[in-house]
Amino acid sequence: MSKNPIFIEIKTKAKKASKAKSLSIMALTLLSTSAASTTAFIAVFFLLLGGSAASETEFSVEWDHEKLPKSDVDLLEFPLNLEYMEAEFFSWGALGRGLDSLAPNLTMGGPPPIGVRKAQLSPVIRDIIAQFAFQEFGHLRAIKSTVRGFPRPLLNLSAESFATVMNNAFEKPLEPSFDPYANDINYLLASYVIPYVGLTGYVGANPKLKTPTAKRLVAGLLGVESGQDAVLRALLYERAFVKVLPYDFTLAEFTDKISNLRNKLGKRGLKDEGLIVNPMLGAEGRIKGNVLAGDQYSLSYDRTPEEILRIVYGSGKENKPGGFYPKGADGKIAKSHLRHEEKRFNDNKL
Repeated sequence: MSKNPIFIEIKTKAKKASKAKSLSIMALTLLSTSAASTTAFIAVFFLLLGGSAASETEFSVEWDHEKLPKSDVDLLEFPLNLEYMEAEFFSWGALGRGLDSLAPNLTMGGPPPIGVRKAQLSPVIRDIIAQFAFQEFGHLRAIKSTVRGFPRPLLNLSAESFATVMNNAFEKPLEPSFDPYANDINYLLASYVIPYVGLTGYVGANPKLKTPTAKRLVAGLLGVESGQDAVLRALLYERAFVKVLPYDFTLAEFTDKISNLRNKLGKRGLKDEGLIVNPMLGAEGRIKGNVLAGDQYSLSYDRTPEEILRIVYGSGKENKPGGFYPKGADGKIAKSHLRHEEKRFNDNKL
């Protein structure tokens, strides 16, 4: 009876506490065609595996990003910047606490946000915003389960930061200074500033993604971000012609000014619309009500990472930090623009 040598190498990556350890087992066995030999081999094989599992080690799970092309990784990591901002703004606004208190592991050691605080909200609005907050926590987990991610960047969510946005939108200082945390209306208007930008970013990223894993993740994120934006717009639309006290402007006028500012900063034409528009810009060019923003076919607008950076920095430049990100956004895409600007600055000094 002939016997064929079979070499079997079992490689298991294991992590114990914080120290990663690689276990490599080389098993050499000679198998005959007899059932007894086969049974013995299988028993030894599973005994080796069982011994590894019983040693308080945990089999390491490969990061999905190791299976993704770098372009997908970069495009998936970039929106973490927006997700961090939304998570902190909604969590603090509704609950008076943020990631450091409720989910500290998600911050990855990043600095706490500046100036954010609990808003004076009615029970219904507080409940809605609290739901948004925990949804954003889930988004952070979902992205970081697919790519490695980066720590929370420094965020400026102070009343002054939002007041600057409103002043720029109206091209004059509002008196008194706009306070996003003062009441339901102000907080909803401040919230109008945020999710829609991320929504357009997901729409823009989707056709650039190469793998089903990345596309599935972005589709899931886009669905909920779109829902949040729709809820906010519906709440505001119900009050569209109500004056925002103490200012002499309606809610609809505020949304129009904010959308125009984002179009101006993004520098890529019309990709943002307020609650009330010229009927030619409404659905099918036939209606002025605009509870959902969309292009001529009522499809969502798209934005590139560069357009988003220009908007959230408030500078109109992807390489000039400021606004909600005093030290700039994180991730390869955002940092590449900062490095380019730093190099240009250093070259000019020579």
